Amino acid sequence: MKIERLSIIALLAGLVSCTAMMEEGDVAYGEPETRASEKIINKRVDVIPSSLLVKLDEAPSPEFVSLVSSRGVSRIERLFPSVPGKEELEAEFEMDKWYEAFLAEDADLESVARALSLEDRVLTVEYNLRMTKASDCVVYPYDGPEMQTKADETIFNDPSLGDQWHYINRGNTSIATSIKKGADINVENVWKSLCTGDPEIVVAVVDEGVKYSHPDLKANMWVNTKEIPGDGIDNDVNGYIDDIYGANFVDFGPITWDVTYINDKGQVVGDSGHGTHCAGTIAAVNNNGIGVVGVAGGSGKGDGCRIMSCQIYSGGGGGGVAAVARAVKYAADNGASIISCSFGYNAGAFMTDGAYDRYASAELTAIKYFESTKNNSVVNGGIAIFAAGNDGKPYACYPGAYHDIISVSAFGPDYLPTYYTNYGPGCNIVAPGGEAELSPWTSYRALVLSTVPSELVESSADRSQTGLDYGYMQGTSMATPHVAGVVALGLSYAKKLGKTYDRVKFQEMVLASANDFESQLNSTSSYKNYKTSRKLELSQFRKKMGTGSIDAWLLCMKIEGIPSLIAKYGENNWVDISSYFGTSATSLTYLSKTADGLVPVDANSKAVVEISDADRTALGLAEDPYVQYGRLFVHPTKVGSAKIKVYAVGGGTSVGGGEAPTGGMEISQEISIVSRSFKSENGGWL
Repeated sequence: MKIERLSIIALLAGLVSCTAMMEEGDVAYGEPETRASEKIINKRVDVIPSSLLVKLDEAPSPEFVSLVSSRGVSRIERLFPSVPGKEELEAEFEMDKWYEAFLAEDADLESVARALSLEDRVLTVEYNLRMTKASDCVVYPYDGPEMQTKADETIFNDPSLGDQWHYINRGNTSIATSIKKGADINVENVWKSLCTGDPEIVVAVVDEGVKYSHPDLKANMWVNTKEIPGDGIDNDVNGYIDDIYGANFVDFGPITWDVTYINDKGQVVGDSGHGTHCAGTIAAVNNNGIGVVGVAGGSGKGDGCRIMSCQIYSGGGGGGVAAVARAVKYAADNGASIISCSFGYNAGAFMTDGAYDRYASAELTAIKYFESTKNNSVVNGGIAIFAAGNDGKPYACYPGAYHDIISVSAFGPDYLPTYYTNYGPGCNIVAPGGEAELSPWTSYRALVLSTVPSELVESSADRSQTGLDYGYMQGTSMATPHVAGVVALGLSYAKKLGKTYDRVKFQEMVLASANDFESQLNSTSSYKNYKTSRKLELSQFRKKMGTGSIDAWLLCMKIEGIPSLIAKYGENNWVDISSYFGTSATSLTYLSKTADGLVPVDANSKAVVEISDADRTALGLAEDPYVQYGRLFVHPTKVGSAKIKVYAVGGGTSVGGGEAPTGGMEISQEISIVSRSFKSENGGWL
């Protein structure tokens, strides 16, 4: 069944602020206090008032349609359009049983829900609950590059990369006096030596509409080549007309990103650029000489990952379960490998996976369908990534808190939890989300810089008139696309190497590719006193920030099968290499790299190792690394990542072969070194 443009204006009614939060304990989405039937599985709290979601035991007959029409339903249509070739998987998840019942203009929502629940063919009834964005939805002005990135420091020529501390954090105190060098996603050397993206990897941004014509996004937008633009026909029979860059699931018209209106206070409200900002973090076009950089945005040769816009918010409205469920299925059916979802229910709305299973059945069905859909050559299913939420609560919000969905908390440039982030159970990993309170009074540079629609900036009198296509935002909303971008980069690199994975295994690798965060939480408190005198008790976050902070280099090393060792920059480091050479590493004979070849040295002598000039520069080595006493000596002066090749003899004190005395086998290991300003207490092995 085709999805047509809705004529019911009420889909945009009941607009709420992005930061509107319900009181904890409101039992917002749990058991209703009273119910006409056990079939009504949630409670009316914050809903899209124009429709209900119903699950039927069979397709609605004309008699059933006539019957529900008399009960206040203007029309009923499939929630999930069927796609040719997907019928078997759709049936497995019972998607053919889900419908959306649209209410007549004068119908009472609760009365219609009660009437539907009493019908024998109706299995369940759900209110079309609304979810909120994990951001304050304020775009802070960007006045253009504050510092030019030196040509010898990075691979890309995008002028604003120097302001994206969340990618490459060199400890510039003009961003924040409390900034910590290396508090980033450690992606620079991945770009330089491993991978920058791949067009086969598509990331669906389930959010406000993405400005697909943005000068720093358009070359990396997913394009539906099976659809003929503007002909008003569903050419690819996927249920949506003219869906060229994705689809609009709010009013089913073209994708929009600049729907605004003037409220009763004379303020411009509505779309905020939230979706466009998230999209830029994932895959803004790299090395195109303008603007910003995206995590998986390619090298400027058309090789970036692609962005699909799945619009579930418009003009401040939307965000209902029906829109989310349709958007997630659309992403699965049209080639997305990852969904980046910077929204969720309010923290505390659900407290267990069981409750979420029971009371949020429609969108969870779509997410599981997505996870079961293979859309690339690397993993056998889709990877769902959600924001942990901005409630400042000691647990994640759902859907992200669900056990097989990646949920992302946020840190600032000081490498500490942000004041707004959720933490604790359900929070799997932490990524840069930015924090306005860390910035000097005249700056917003401690937030996350990315793409925004210029139309919104131009229409708002209180926003800067420079840098119209770019702006700062903060939130776990901004942390989420960092992880989505790193996952996209990892899938791209795995494809390059010809690796394949089970979805669950790959997700485990992502969560294990994290830097130590716990050691940052040892002090009793941190004062964030540029904008407020807020006191943040760090002890509350201990053992509650997931596996640590996402690290792009570590993920790529796991894909290569290389364990990574951590060295602290600015210090002499004697690094244990037994994870590479076994527990006898201290007693092996190592081979020193010389102009004449590899020469055995005794355990007390220095064995010169092999390292490229690029990797030596990446770590800013104070002197050449070497092996002595069975440990690797390295003294980095920069945060960064590199590979070092170490040679040893397996069996004896010299290498055998030819006419040489019987000897051992030459063995070598490529060691991944990550230089950070912080190091865990377990010796640095990750």
